[in-house]
Amino acid sequence: MAGAYGWKIRIMALRFFIYGLLGWSVEIVWTGLGSLLQGNLLLKATTSLWMLPIYGLAVFLEPLHEKIRTWPWTFRGLVWVGLIWSLEFFAGFGLKFLLGSPPWDYGLTPYSFYRLIRVDYAPLWFLLGLLFERLHDWLRQVLKVQ
Repeated sequence: MAGAYGWKIRIMALRFFIYGLLGWSVEIVWTGLGSLLQGNLLLKATTSLWMLPIYGLAVFLEPLHEKIRTWPWTFRGLVWVGLIWSLEFFAGFGLKFLLGSPPWDYGLTPYSFYRLIRVDYAPLWFLLGLLFERLHDWLRQVLKVQ
């Protein structure tokens, strides 16, 4: 029995790492494109090592995906926006408390909330949440996870 449980933990750790790496990749592309829009042809991109485990937390959203998978995509997308904003806020707040500053700072814009959340990113989080569902289903199939 311990062997089967150990295998499940290893598969979960692998999914955690995959989500973390993909989150990093998306962030690098996003910040690189942002620097292009600011005229930087070198496409300088930034992220933080702290972001790998933060993105990896998506593994804990898989059970929610199982529960809401039959809902209309519009409602599911709104759920992902709310959850991503919550994770972003609490992770940023926690890192600010521990380290004095979070890895990101959205500044004092009309769209930022405590400099930790960007309200205008809602469409991005909506889309990425729905893409997460596809990735989760693909990982279940490839890794033979129930």
